[in-house]
Amino acid sequence: MDNPLLQTLFEEPERRPLSVSELNAEVRGALERQFSNIWVEGEVVNFVAASSGHWYFNLNDGSAQIKCVCWKGTNFRIRFKPQNGITVRVRGKISFYPARGETQIVVESLEPSGEGALRAAFEQIKASLEREGLFAPELKRPLPFFPRKVAVVTSSTGAAYHDIYNVLTRRAGTVSIVLVPTLVQGEGAADSIRKAVCDTNEYNLTLPDTDKIDVMIVGRGGGSAEDLWAFNDEQLARAIRSSSIPVISAVGHEIDWTIADMVADLRAPTPSAAAEIVAGREIDLINGLISAEQTLSQLISYRVLETRGDVDGVIGRMNESFAVGFRTIRDRYNLSASRLTPQTVMARLAAAESRLTLLDHRRTAEAKRCVNAKIDALKLQIAKLDALSPLAVLIRGYSITQAVDGRVLRDPSETKPGDRLVIRLEKGKLDAEVIAAE
Repeated sequence: MDNPLLQTLFEEPERRPLSVSELNAEVRGALERQFSNIWVEGEVVNFVAASSGHWYFNLNDGSAQIKCVCWKGTNFRIRFKPQNGITVRVRGKISFYPARGETQIVVESLEPSGEGALRAAFEQIKASLEREGLFAPELKRPLPFFPRKVAVVTSSTGAAYHDIYNVLTRRAGTVSIVLVPTLVQGEGAADSIRKAVCDTNEYNLTLPDTDKIDVMIVGRGGGSAEDLWAFNDEQLARAIRSSSIPVISAVGHEIDWTIADMVADLRAPTPSAAAEIVAGREIDLINGLISAEQTLSQLISYRVLETRGDVDGVIGRMNESFAVGFRTIRDRYNLSASRLTPQTVMARLAAAESRLTLLDHRRTAEAKRCVNAKIDALKLQIAKLDALSPLAVLIRGYSITQAVDGRVLRDPSETKPGDRLVIRLEKGKLDAEVIAAE
């Protein structure tokens, strides 16, 4: 280009080259802004647990790999220790190490992925808690005899809560249900469940004794091993073991076992089965009271019929049987009344007491009738004896003559002049002397 003016217009200014440090700094800034929160899945290789407490490893997918670091302040929250060869899912951010020009993932969360990794993590957590004795049978507490209030820690929208609600409302209408909603799968689910367990215990401390939660059901419906993984969390297991409220774990189906199942006071194979366990106490109690009522009613009816044979003996035995039966019903009533307030039980007890009162009145009336019959028969025999009594003739003006030795004289020849006699009249007696005997 010959024209100098035009040449100056099209000339590019000379750019200053970047230093390596400046370039790496810009690359670092761009990467960290673009990849500040990522999920990556791959196989762990070259895992190193440094003496400083930091973890270093690579993630490999078979055709590429990337370096990862998990700082000591983060990995103490991770529930298991990674191993070479297992597949994991990490969450973190991309970081660029300017000194060596290397890209790496700073790991903030790490979860096992795939059946092998999940099994390895499960066995690690199980072994650790077992060494501490958290699964010991002597730590497991019995459930209350008759739970009146049940807390259910699960998803408010899942099938598990609806199954539990349907069973309890159908079979145990007197049980109060407290839903404590929580996440049951995915990131943050374990912490959500643990917080729900702790919050339920804290809430229970604020309640009066008559309104406290008696048992807690922690669980969810079925799913894959990854779906149920939150219930294998070590901190959740400690929260369940520390709960002042007895815990029933009900996770997945019968074939599914989690760490929560092992540490809970009782494991139910399904959420519905957990509800059946709670409801069964009320059904057993009501059936027991019905059976006792029927047995006592039959016993009293039999005793009432038996009184027709032997009034005195039967009255004694009936009183004893009635007292024993009544004490049994009263004791059952007092026990139930002290531990529950179900309207259905109260109604049955009231009906039983009313029937017992009626039967007692029938027994008393029958006993009185039999006694009166005996008295009437005795009066008749007394009247007959009075009619045949020799003293009755005295009333008609006759007298009885006796010798001084008490013999009744019937013939004058039995005496002689001068003998002393006693003549008995209706009113009093006469002393006499024989002047002549003809």
